[in-house]
Amino acid sequence: MKQQEYITIAQLAKVLGITRIAVYKRVKKGQVPAQKIGKMYVIPKNYIDEILGKNLSDSEKKEIDAAVRKTVTDYGEVLKLLGRE
Repeated sequence: MKQQEYITIAQLAKVLGITRIAVYKRVKKGQVPAQKIGKMYVIPKNYIDEILGKNLSDSEKKEIDAAVRKTVTDYGEVLKLLGRE
């Protein structure tokens, strides 16, 4: 059985470039998955990959592709003009 690796709130805050308090608030709201061990919260290490987009499911990739295609279709000319600036 493979053991789950964890990081602390402080480590996640450093990776994300935000304060520990901001991470703690997100944990309390349930926006960040965490487990309480004693008085300390720990976050599964694979959560970093999820929030950085490294572990996207096929359906999530398709959803992103569809959104990009729609944006290019709807705003293609505007994007070209902005790219020239």
